[in-house]
Amino acid sequence: MTDLTPRTGNDDAPAPASTGRRVLPMIVLGLVLVAGGVIVTQFLRSAVDYYCNVDEVGTRSGCDADRRLRLQGVVERGSVVSTGGDTSFDIAFNDEVISVYYSGEPGGIFKECLPVVVHGNFDPATDTFLGDRVEVRHSDEYVSVNDERLAEADELADACDTGSA
Repeated sequence: MTDLTPRTGNDDAPAPASTGRRVLPMIVLGLVLVAGGVIVTQFLRSAVDYYCNVDEVGTRSGCDADRRLRLQGVVERGSVVSTGGDTSFDIAFNDEVISVYYSGEPGGIFKECLPVVVHGNFDPATDTFLGDRVEVRHSDEYVSVNDERLAEADELADACDTGSA
């Protein structure tokens, strides 16, 4: 005969889930969110680097010496000095000159009297621009938006090349 009396205990209930199984996915999710935040922050930081001509530093909004910049100018004749794998040179635009220190060899077609864009920051102690990237050719996007600036830089480079700068 079957026992039909109600049960008072909960013997067949499933055991509660282990807290270890809940913590591991939370940790992984947290690490993914932190990594994503770092990547987005780095992207946004580089996206807000202002393009400035040498003569605009300290005079144009966004071209402040205390922020990261993309600095355009023409490499001055006779200013390139390479020592121990590092390169120092001057860039000029509209009679303003800034000294640049680049840790490495710019490579490519880098040379005197050539328009360049140097990415970096100013060293407040020496007023030298510390470059971490040198671009000799501009991206198509930059060219389409800044064709007037580039035309002026090319004129200055031609003047430097012919020795009339």
